[in-house]
Amino acid sequence: MITPPIPNYSKAKVRDYLMIVAGMALYAVGFTVFILPHDIVVGGMAGFSTLVYFASGQTIPVAVTMYAVNILMLVCWCRTLGRTFVVRTVFGATLLSLLIGLIEGYFTSHPPIVTDTTMSVLMGAAICGCGIGMYYAHKGSAGGTDIVAAIFERKSNVSIGRTMMVIDVAIVTCSFFLPFDGDLDARIQGRVETIIYGWVSIAIYSLLANYIVNADKQTIQFLILSSKWREIAHSITHESGRGVTTFDGKGFWTGEDRTMLVVWCRQFDADRIYEIVRKVDEGAYIIQSDARSVYGNGFDPLRNKPRKVLPREQE
Repeated sequence: MITPPIPNYSKAKVRDYLMIVAGMALYAVGFTVFILPHDIVVGGMAGFSTLVYFASGQTIPVAVTMYAVNILMLVCWCRTLGRTFVVRTVFGATLLSLLIGLIEGYFTSHPPIVTDTTMSVLMGAAICGCGIGMYYAHKGSAGGTDIVAAIFERKSNVSIGRTMMVIDVAIVTCSFFLPFDGDLDARIQGRVETIIYGWVSIAIYSLLANYIVNADKQTIQFLILSSKWREIAHSITHESGRGVTTFDGKGFWTGEDRTMLVVWCRQFDADRIYEIVRKVDEGAYIIQSDARSVYGNGFDPLRNKPRKVLPREQE
């Protein structure tokens, strides 16, 4: 009996889920092993759950609050968010809460592995950023501020990134009001330092996650000038699958008519374009530059969100 091959879309789905699991594991390690033992509050649902953990005298585990609040929000706004987002978030929230729950008891009851707070927070934020980037890049979601940001995006013109940043900063700032033994001056000296650590961790893991998510989405623009432009254009179109646009020009010094090729591609296609041009004409001129955004077929879809109308404009 011959086993039928697994369809490509099924392989891609399995790969996505494996990368989501790996990303969640990295985040759980970075947060639980390196950040939480130093009593640092970070952003997201992990940060909110940390607030509850310390406000309850360390009796309510972080994982319990994370899972309970995530499920509650999904139940309340499941119709607004849509079935796909809800299913993906339930999987991610369950997995992340389970991973954190398995290891947080040990690391919160033992001295930190890295005793220096600065080094531990930097290491934890870097690992968390890699984890977030991995599961976001493969369409994963851990819930938390993702849910709130998604609701805001559907109800207003506020972007997901801006909403998440505001919520994360607010959560970290709220750690100032956690129970503290000492007067106001001692509270300021003790809490401000941990708040700064929290803000720094947000900046680090946000930048890393953004870099990892957008690494494969970076668009490259090639300007190619060659006497063999027809052969190069034909090879690029048929071997790389990318379109080619031609512009007619004229050399200023020679007065000869020249044709320039313009190619847009993803970062991972850049080496292939170089290989094709080098194979056809090693003496070709190639200019490579980063294109901030390219919208259309084969790239990002063009989304035209309605502009918010101010009350004065409605008069």
